[in-house]
Amino acid sequence: MRKMILCVSLAALLAGGCDNGSGGGKQQKTAPSQELPQIAPQDIQAAATDSDVHHFYEARGWAAVWTKDLAKDLKAALADAPRHGLKTESFLDESKAGSAAEREVAMTKAALDYGHALAFGVVDPKKVFDPYTATRPKLDLAAGLQQAAAGGHVGAWLAGLAPSDPEYKALSDAFLRYRQASAGAQPAPIPNGDKIAPGDRDPRVPAIAAALRRYGFAPAQAATAQPVPAQPASGAKAKPADAATYTKDMASEVARVQLDYGIKPDGIIGNDTIEALSNGAVERARILAVNLERRRWLNRAPPATRIDVNTAAATLIYWRDGQAANSRRVVVGQPDWETPELGARIFRLVANPDWTIPDKIAAEEVRPKGAAYMAKEHITTKNGRLVQASGPDSALGMVKFDMDDPYAIYLHDTPAKPMFASPDRHQSHGCVRVQDALGFARMIADQQGVRQQFEQALATGKETNVKLPTEIPVRLLYHSAYLDGGHVVFRPDPYGWDDKLAQALGFGGQLRHREIKHIHEIGP
Repeated sequence: MRKMILCVSLAALLAGGCDNGSGGGKQQKTAPSQELPQIAPQDIQAAATDSDVHHFYEARGWAAVWTKDLAKDLKAALADAPRHGLKTESFLDESKAGSAAEREVAMTKAALDYGHALAFGVVDPKKVFDPYTATRPKLDLAAGLQQAAAGGHVGAWLAGLAPSDPEYKALSDAFLRYRQASAGAQPAPIPNGDKIAPGDRDPRVPAIAAALRRYGFAPAQAATAQPVPAQPASGAKAKPADAATYTKDMASEVARVQLDYGIKPDGIIGNDTIEALSNGAVERARILAVNLERRRWLNRAPPATRIDVNTAAATLIYWRDGQAANSRRVVVGQPDWETPELGARIFRLVANPDWTIPDKIAAEEVRPKGAAYMAKEHITTKNGRLVQASGPDSALGMVKFDMDDPYAIYLHDTPAKPMFASPDRHQSHGCVRVQDALGFARMIADQQGVRQQFEQALATGKETNVKLPTEIPVRLLYHSAYLDGGHVVFRPDPYGWDDKLAQALGFGGQLRHREIKHIHEIGP
């Protein structure tokens, strides 16, 4: 991993001056601009203290690379860094320019560092999250820069390193919009408190109305000034409209915000909705910046047939031959039992699976309930471990999608079907419970030509493995902002991983509100 220069703060990242377009105008290509600077090889060697930069120049015999045109091309590319949630000055600060050799080497380091940030991400996810096993990009940046410099197209080469899919572009465009909206003073967060239902009076309602206006939602009741009705014919004085009353029209607009954040869209304001409403332009830009970073960690060409689970949103998408063929809700790990970010493969279906209960769950949540409970749940001791027998009411339900990871994380069925109707589906002990898992398994078995074997395995009533002829890659990812139905939506940060990554990126800023709930029920 290259030693990167990180953004010093989110405020600095959002400052408008970092993409002033230096080098972005029409370039005049005259003969002198094509000439290499005359710098002694020994001076370049002395200045190239960074190991990657050293190897870059060593491969070219310590010859300089940055003509005037190439330098302009690089600076124009760096000026576009904010589009990726990055800060131009993190890579090249010309105010610190020294000798000609130092300026030469600084530009090479900037190109390699910026290229690394676009190609792989600024931080190594394995150093921030343990475990992290999703497939990463692979390429030789030094060789790529050598070729781009020789061809005179460093800017185009750098631009091609970032993800180019529609979702990344949508997140990037949204980041720039919120970055622009964040200029100037930002409102104070709305305080947490009791729930607010339509018809309730609460002193926070004016602040809620103001937040709705900032997000572009403007019901009549959220207008800045509350009109005073005309005097009634009787001559009695009418009361001014009450700005502290939470109306049905406001609730319908709040429901739209809730939908964007994965909150039950009922218009009732709890602390999770307060968080969403308080997340102004600065905070949304921060959320988008960390999610852009997550996309840069990923392989640019994932398998055309795969399963992607977004654990922040608790949803699953089954991709088949490059098309989103199926989607469904899932239940994933609760806080303190987080579902990790993994890349693994489903290699078999397990019909009627037994569940060998992990020691921690056994000690904390099963044994304390006593022998009568365990007998009722068909839990016995085998080889010193608690095991729940298979059956429709067992924790694994009727099918398990077995994965080849060393962390005992897998997809499976569950008897707790009502959980899938909940807007907050972070309720498991780390594994992924799949909505209509039996139907999903049958679909996969059909596609792989093993439906008959799977049905026969189910009919035995005993744990039976059905190997898949073609293993299915699975990615367990944590994306709290993503493209859905053509527009960017936001989700809460139940694991606190947005904040953890923001800190690693050097953004700082206010931590997002988290309401940690622990669900005490049997099941992985």
